[in-house]
Amino acid sequence: MTVAIKTKFPNRFDEVGSLLRPARLKQARADYEAHKITVDELRNVENEEIKRIVKKQVELGLKDVTDGEFRRSWWHLDFFAGLKGVQYFVPEHGFIFHGEETRKGGVKFTGKIEYNPNHPFFDGFKFLNSIVPDGVTAKQTIPSPDVFFPNKGAEVYDDYYKGDFEALLNDEIEAYKQTVQHFYDLGCRYLQIDDTSWGMWASFSNGTLKPELKLLAEAAVKAINAIADSKPDDLTLTMHVCKGNYDSTWAGAGAYDPVADYLAQLHIDGYFLEYDDERSGGFEPLKKIADNGRGQRVVIGLVTTKKPELETEQLLKERINKASQFIPLNNLCLSPQCGFASTEEGNRLTEEDQWNKLRLVIKVAKSVWKDA
Repeated sequence: MTVAIKTKFPNRFDEVGSLLRPARLKQARADYEAHKITVDELRNVENEEIKRIVKKQVELGLKDVTDGEFRRSWWHLDFFAGLKGVQYFVPEHGFIFHGEETRKGGVKFTGKIEYNPNHPFFDGFKFLNSIVPDGVTAKQTIPSPDVFFPNKGAEVYDDYYKGDFEALLNDEIEAYKQTVQHFYDLGCRYLQIDDTSWGMWASFSNGTLKPELKLLAEAAVKAINAIADSKPDDLTLTMHVCKGNYDSTWAGAGAYDPVADYLAQLHIDGYFLEYDDERSGGFEPLKKIADNGRGQRVVIGLVTTKKPELETEQLLKERINKASQFIPLNNLCLSPQCGFASTEEGNRLTEEDQWNKLRLVIKVAKSVWKDA
């Protein structure tokens, strides 16, 4: 009799989620938008390309795989627009990144925010889960609820609640709870929420969180914990904290210190934190998470997805050792710093660069952790 051993997630070597879109997929999406091909023809291309990159991830040895977010244009707006009461629109300006303005996109709340049982992400997960081989877990990613807080700078507008933030927050929490449960019912056992709020709030502060941001941080803790506390016990819930990822540029810079106390309050199973360059600050904030008594794993993103050059194995091991001074090595894992294509444009790397980055993560993790 064979007894299955459940892989603990986050895994010692893991990935954030998005992968570079191949030229064929980009062309199919452009052709669809130009009314040159049907939606079924677009789906066929998506399915074929997702099968290809899932096969590649499995060949590399990843224990969990994603669909590369190949059906999305944006890492966050596609999900929001799929909820009831939310509408996608094209604003006058894009998001302002370091030296670059992004493509234009935003959402408005036009009605009560509600769970949508026909959200397109559900069919996407069903397809991914159907092609993942035994022994490998299908990982689903969605944006964190606090990314959804009204914010002119992020092109998220409230045209319905008229400033009643408590009502908005409660509706959003309920929509997320039902959405997470639906993913679980479809077979999802590894769900990651992607969050730019913590990284940007830290960037806006200097050592201590600005007073005007504290209410937002408290609301974010409330929302994330409500979702985490209501999920099934055997669903792993992790969170990736990002400071912006568009065309190899970034939006925020700064250490995690201003938000560390709030991050340590979260009832999630693991964190993915960017630590690929000096923008991330030191590892000291990890001690707050280590000391909260929850035994959560922290995946440190030491391998950048913003440029093709490979980090050295020695550098990565030195950085892991330094992080272990603030959190037990047994609670650490390794991953790339972010996804490779948070939007369909993607970062300035080739697909082979992408696979080389993931190979490096796997190789170093296996040499550091015996259970990798």
